[in-house]
Amino acid sequence: MRWWKTVGLAGAAGVVATGVVVVRAERRRRAYTSDQVREQLHVRFAQATSAEATAETVAPVPRDAVGIRTCIRRLFQR
Repeated sequence: MRWWKTVGLAGAAGVVATGVVVVRAERRRRAYTSDQVREQLHVRFAQATSAEATAETVAPVPRDAVGIRTCIRRLFQR
């Protein structure tokens, strides 16, 4: 067998495998009812807003305003 035939067969096998994965995902997605999808969206939204509220409460400590000379000195001291 020539090398280009092997590459062609490997490419065809890759296309078939990708198709199988897409079809399985589509079947899984279509198996949900609209109520189940809506419930999952509400759950995700609640998780996102709670994570956002947690991130807002933990604010970074602001640095004091320093001059450019102080910044340069710190760089050269390291």
